[in-house]
Amino acid sequence: MKFDFNYYNPTKIYFGKDSLNNLEKELKNYGETVLLVYGKNSIKKNGLYDKVIEILKSANKKVVELAGIKSNPTYKQMMEGAKLVKENSVDLILAVGGGSVIDCSKAISVSAYCDEDPWEKYWINFKKVDNKIVPVGSILTMVGTGSEMNGGSVITHEEKMLKNGRVFSAEVYPKFSILNPEYTYTVPKNQMVSGIFDTLSHLMEQYFSGDDNNTTDYVIEGVMESLIDSAKVAIKNPKDYEARSNIMWCATLGLNTVTGLSKTQDWEVHMIEHQVGAYTDCPHGIGLAIVSVPYYKYIYKYGLDKFVRFAEKIWKVDGKNMTKEEIALAGIEKLSDFIKEMEIPTTLREIGATEEMLPLIANSTVIMEGGYKKLTADEILEILKKSL
Repeated sequence: MKFDFNYYNPTKIYFGKDSLNNLEKELKNYGETVLLVYGKNSIKKNGLYDKVIEILKSANKKVVELAGIKSNPTYKQMMEGAKLVKENSVDLILAVGGGSVIDCSKAISVSAYCDEDPWEKYWINFKKVDNKIVPVGSILTMVGTGSEMNGGSVITHEEKMLKNGRVFSAEVYPKFSILNPEYTYTVPKNQMVSGIFDTLSHLMEQYFSGDDNNTTDYVIEGVMESLIDSAKVAIKNPKDYEARSNIMWCATLGLNTVTGLSKTQDWEVHMIEHQVGAYTDCPHGIGLAIVSVPYYKYIYKYGLDKFVRFAEKIWKVDGKNMTKEEIALAGIEKLSDFIKEMEIPTTLREIGATEEMLPLIANSTVIMEGGYKKLTADEILEILKKSL
């Protein structure tokens, strides 16, 4: 490994079919008022809402609700939640849903007692959180973001047309997360495959950086192989418990910071997609899939050896009688084939993007420096044109 690191993750994970049984004992660690945050109606349709409410009542908790969190949670929803926290002196925010709900809950937790505009302070200026933080717990129903075991929070400011991410310190991580793969069975297929590709993208963003072939690279490769194998099973049988379990745990491992240790990390695909999402409101993983192949075809020569390794180890490309460039490109084509096998859209037009949007997206995209090539706005525009 080329540089040192410190690692700490305080989130307690309860995994498995009976994991919800641990909620009541966790609730004993917090005061009487719980803000229950969730999406639209899916947790009511599948019965999870009733189970959670029953446990909260059994624990003598006062419940305040914030429903309707969007797949791209907004600044308006964040501030609505922050208002509820202050008005009701909330002791715990319980997020029941996917990464969007958990992201929004973490945003609420740091915003409720912020004396400034939290958007400017935390998502624009990235200042340290120095105000009271309300603890968050989560019950995961859709996998992909890894938000259940990290400090990430991506929020869309509708008026400013910005979708910004912020990674908070360990104090903001969920205190506990309940992971039952069965809760993901009722997620629509497009959301399932979106989450799968979001997980794969997290792994690739960390993998395609640095050239030291360290232990973390081997860990990432193992998680990627498990994810891809299980995804191929789940696309045919969404209720295969083993496949959905593997996918769920891969997603958690993919962004609980273990797979980023000693890596410089890229994240440019995510930055591009964030702005694609700000303009189209597309599912995050779908946008990532559309952008990834053109992006990697644009930058692969700058990290050629790692792309060769990716092709050979992950996609089993036989490089005999092939140049390094040919092997690397074959690996990217295998990635493209996987996207199609998952029945994910492959063009920006399919998610509502127009040619007129592209310069606006390119010029508002954050430029990162951790990958193999630092791009310019003009280069991002070229990638977007190839994605259209």
